[in-house]
Amino acid sequence: MKFYRTDLHIHTALSPCGDLDMSPSTIVNLALKRGLDIIGITDHNSTKQCKMVWELAKKTGLVVIPGCEMTSREEVHCLGLFEDFESLAIFQNFLDNHLTLIPNNISIFGFQVVVDENENVLEEIDNYLGASLDVSIEEIEQKVHELSGIFIPAHVDRPRNSLFSQLGFIPPELKIDALQISKLAIEKAVRQRYGITPEITLVKFSDSHYADDLGKTYTLFEMEEPSFKELRKALLGEAGRSVRIPE
Repeated sequence: MKFYRTDLHIHTALSPCGDLDMSPSTIVNLALKRGLDIIGITDHNSTKQCKMVWELAKKTGLVVIPGCEMTSREEVHCLGLFEDFESLAIFQNFLDNHLTLIPNNISIFGFQVVVDENENVLEEIDNYLGASLDVSIEEIEQKVHELSGIFIPAHVDRPRNSLFSQLGFIPPELKIDALQISKLAIEKAVRQRYGITPEITLVKFSDSHYADDLGKTYTLFEMEEPSFKELRKALLGEAGRSVRIPE
């Protein structure tokens, strides 16, 4: 077993709140420089930048998990992570079918661009990706798990756009693989405040929108190898795998 530094909540220039400096090449280079072993690409309501980051990283040994940060109908942010690009494409179609269509106002929300390895713009997304989907958090979770993905409600301790701020509790029918807490939160305090039982795994990631934040907050995954299957086992505490938030 080995501990792997893991940051599974990273935004690129595709996210409207993401800095334009967050290109695939910048993300890969910074992740390596800051000692990360595994990263997740989770733009708001879109998966379109994942493949380019993965392509660049595969030459380096850095493992990239493709995914997305979705906004539910209740305005809850949650992460979906996927093992392969076939599942990711199906999920992108789900996002396209359910995103609330609001034209993006660049002067207010910022650019939403897909770029290549040389930072050339390949596509600009017209509809605002920060809008909510027209489906519930339960429907999103069910779709993620239908595609054998990992489902993690994001920054659950924040005063807005979180599971507890929007719903006030964990719905009993919601099947979560872990809960992400915000980077300044203390695990013990969050568990006490919200009554989160020990069998629920908590993780911390950077939620980086800017280069300076990437990889500065991470979780240690104790696994046999840096792979999607091992990540799932670690989150579930199976076969000696484990997850630890550094002090």
